[in-house]
Amino acid sequence: MKINFTRAMLFSIAIFILAIFLFSLNKINIYDTQNLIGQNIKNFEIKSFNDEKIISEKNLKESEYTLINFWASWCAPCRAEHKYLIKLKNNTKNLKMLGVNFKDKNKDAKKFMAEFGNPYHILGEDIDGRSSINFGIYGIPESILVDQKLTILRKFIGPLNFEDYNEILNLIK
Repeated sequence: MKINFTRAMLFSIAIFILAIFLFSLNKINIYDTQNLIGQNIKNFEIKSFNDEKIISEKNLKESEYTLINFWASWCAPCRAEHKYLIKLKNNTKNLKMLGVNFKDKNKDAKKFMAEFGNPYHILGEDIDGRSSINFGIYGIPESILVDQKLTILRKFIGPLNFEDYNEILNLIK
């Protein structure tokens, strides 16, 4: 009789653990950032890369559109997307780019820029990754396109590619 009770108890515990696991699979992912689209950026402040100045919403309102790109020198996909950022800078007049150097060493970021070029109009840094959390950044590279009213038009997760480049051009026409 004792063996049946023990088996029943173990079976119940296993079912309970399995139920919790299955329930959590259906839960909305906390990293789902699609709800950011259409929202306005508020209380945006990030430290400038080269000095102690603060980059804020005021800086983003200076252009018709801004692409905020989160990148790092140690990020291989950031290298792959870099050519599209350079193309955007060279082929657009109404798009400003803000590069946010993410959890990187300043000297490594400067070396990266010297080697690949600087596509950014403004360069900030988020050494500890805390400011990026407000944008739902959980991996890099990621980019966010905003208009002059600071409304998020599109979020690009992963490296920008040719299709993303064309989509950005179409969105800012």
